[in-house]
Order: sequence, then C-alpha cells, then structure tokens
Amino acid sequence: HHVHYLEFALSETMFVASLRRAAQYFLLSGRCKSNWIKDGFKGTVGNTPLIRLNKTSQETGCEILVKAEFLNSGGSVKDRAALYLIKDAEEKGQIRPGGTVIEGTAGNTGIGLAHICNALGYKCVIYMPNTQSQEKINLLKVLGADVRPVPAVPFDDPANYNHQACRYAESLGNAVWTNQFDNTANRLGHYHTTGPEIWQQTEGKVDAVTFATGTGGTLAGVGMFLKEKNPAIKVVLADPQGSVLYNLFTHGKVERSPGTSITEGIGQGRLTNNLKGAPIDYAIMISDNESVSMTFHLLHEEGFFVGASSGLNVAAAVKVARDLGPGHTVVTALCDTGERYYARLFNKEFLKEKGLLKDVAEEYQNALH
Repeated sequence: HHVHYLEFALSETMFVASLRRAAQYFLLSGRCKSNWIKDGFKGTVGNTPLIRLNKTSQETGCEILVKAEFLNSGGSVKDRAALYLIKDAEEKGQIRPGGTVIEGTAGNTGIGLAHICNALGYKCVIYMPNTQSQEKINLLKVLGADVRPVPAVPFDDPANYNHQACRYAESLGNAVWTNQFDNTANRLGHYHTTGPEIWQQTEGKVDAVTFATGTGGTLAGVGMFLKEKNPAIKVVLADPQGSVLYNLFTHGKVERSPGTSITEGIGQGRLTNNLKGAPIDYAIMISDNESVSMTFHLLHEEGFFVGASSGLNVAAAVKVARDLGPGHTVVTALCDTGERYYARLFNKEFLKEKGLLKDVAEEYQNALH
C-alpha cells in the first residue's frame, strides 16, 4: 500500500514538473494565447530567441549563447533603445502627436527610431557621421527619415553629429532630441527587457554576459538586472581597437587603444551616462582581425549572416569562456544582419585595403564580391 502511494506521489510530482516546464516553454516561446497577437510594431520589439552556437560551444567546452537581436522588426538590437527613448519622451511630455524625433546615430538606432516614428505618427530627423555604410543611409531614407550626414569629428567638437542634433531639436517646437548616449531610458529598456529575457531563457544558469558598447545601454541595463539576480554573474565590456573604454576600465585612463576599427556603432571616446555606475567586472579588447575572423566563422560554420559588431561580441564571448574554463554559460548578442555591411565588410578589395583579408579563411574568400 505504501509502495503504491509512493509511486502515485512521485508520478504526481513528475506530472506537475512537466506542466511547469510546458508552461514556461509556452510563455517564453510566445505561444501563450495572450501573446499570439502583438500590439503593432512596438509589440514586436524584444523577446528574441536565445540561440546556442553549436560549433563555438563545442570548441570552448562552454555554452556560448546569443540573443538573436536581428529578429527585432527593425532588424537590430537598437530597436529596444529606440522604443524606450520615445516612450520616455512621451511620458515626460516632451513630444506630442505629429512632433519630430531627432537623434545623432551611427545608423541602427536611427533605423529603429524611423520605424517607430512611422508607426506612431512622428517625423524623424537623423544626424550621422559620414563614415557610416551606404546601406544604412539608403535604408533610413527609404524609411522616410530626413538623413543628414555630417563630417565625423570628436565629441568635444561643436560640429559633432550629436551636438548638431541637439541644436536642431532646440530650434523646433514639438520636437525632442532623444540623446541615446546619455539618456538612461536607453539602459532602462535593456534592464526591463533584455536582462529579464536572458535570466528566464537560461533559467538563471548564466555565468557571464559580454557586449560591445557604443552608448553602453545594452551592457549596463543587462548587467544591472542580472547582478541583482546573482552578483556572481560576470559583466564584461568588449571593446574594439581605437576606443577608450578598455583602458578606462582596465587602467583608469581615458586613453584610446592603438589603431582604428572598421566596426560601426561601437567603441567610444568618453564615459556616457548610460555606462556611469554600470556594474562592469572587467573589459577586454578585441582586434578587427578577431572580429572579422569570427564574422566569417559565424557565416560559414554557424549559418548566421551578421555584421562585424556581432563578430566582435562572439569573439569576446569565446575569450570570456576561456577565462572561465569549461562548463560555463556565456551570453552575448548578434546585433544585426550582414546585409547592412555588404558593400564593405563582404568586399574583397575593402578587406585587402584594411589588411583584413588574411583573417578570412581561404575557403571562404571565394564568396566575397
């Protein structure tokens, strides 16, 4: 009698556990009935899949997981910041229906803003450095944004694209400069979405996160949320060559690392408000050689056509995994797709001119245009 009762109790416990797992799956996969229909464009931002990179995981002995941020409807991780920057402006009464949203952006935040402005009935003006890919400029124009490329000059120069965006916003009525670099609504977007998603999707089994930073919103927001859940989780800043952040977080000096980078929208010459107070454990520097090599590995070995910032992120995740040793879980992001960089990053002459062709495995070079 006791044996039968025990068997029943065990089977009941297993059944309840199965129900709980099924419920978690349906909630996370968006198959719960309340999630079947999304609320317009803004309802499609976030809740991206977390994907295991199989070969990279096998090579490191760790779980290398990536948030598929290119699956946001605007095509990049920056859709999250764009949505929260506009929500912040609306909540503060800085913009009213029919108003103008103005931003200084290297491209992806502008693309996200342009999509959301179309959906919500705002006009969109984008100031950007004239060093950005033509694909991004063309896309912004197709999306209806007023695109204003300006010479790329340091932040302390009044002609910097951010300062020009700010001045233009001040000259208009019913307009807001969303100020993605220093408006902490940016990192709050990741604190409220990306961080919780990673925690839920890994079931709390995450040892480290690493992201490249431009504004710092992703790393800061995710890091702040995850550290509250488990202070032992490592938050690692990944920096391209030519940026000051590696030296700032490693040596306490605002000093650029040697060289320049072909990556777009990441790296920084100062500490932004979004990065101030972020719980960063340490920083690593990733060379363009490593970023390019990993970008082509992701394409030809894992199947993901992404840009160089995604290559940098995964190269950083591999370094962090090797620091931690086998058996750990490291999370990063695939920021956007390679289509936005096709003309340069996947061009044989461009890579040769930058001294990076040697970093593309010979068997992959035939696929370059």
